[in-house]
Amino acid sequence: MNSAETHHLLGAYLLGGLDAEDLRAFETHLQECGQCRTELAGLEKVPVLLDALPVPDAVALTVAPWAADPLPPSDPAPLLRQLARRRRTSRRRWTALAGAAAAACLALGLAAGPLLARPPQPDATYSVQSAGGLQFSIDLARKTWGTELAVNGSSLPQDGTLSLWVRDRAGGEDRACAWTATPSGRVRITGATPVQLGSISSVELRDGTQRAVAVVTVP
Repeated sequence: MNSAETHHLLGAYLLGGLDAEDLRAFETHLQECGQCRTELAGLEKVPVLLDALPVPDAVALTVAPWAADPLPPSDPAPLLRQLARRRRTSRRRWTALAGAAAAACLALGLAAGPLLARPPQPDATYSVQSAGGLQFSIDLARKTWGTELAVNGSSLPQDGTLSLWVRDRAGGEDRACAWTATPSGRVRITGATPVQLGSISSVELRDGTQRAVAVVTVP
């Protein structure tokens, strides 16, 4: 299975629809693909929002993909055989369901508003400030797949590409995110790493030459 095919499994992984073989393949892919980790972080609330939908509305989200090939509801045996044959092709339908769930977020509207009004609190927060005025803070949040990093910085380098690197306690490192420097020297950005929070030893902000301009040590 190539990288593009594995990427299509993201929706099914999010909603718990992968078999054991595909689950292992996707989790291996997730460790190497920053794009998938970032997308997964952005969709993390989708299952909660789906749970908040009334059952008839949630079922309706899955009706359209099956409408072109209706099955007689009175006889369950042919239905089970059809579902078995469709196991592979259902991956794309899971991905479509993830898209439908995004639309469901809009449908929930005022009902979901109070739930989302207060953002979740980070598990750890660190900040550094240099004599030159650079300010850099980072919130770390535990996730099942690793750690989410929310960065807030000012008076940062104003040209080139900046990147955030996570170093684990075994000496390995992973790039959590990268961005083009802004003329204002300010940035708010969210990154992701498969390294669990308890295994992180430090987080480094690096400039385009890979020089560390800020280092946060995690006890």
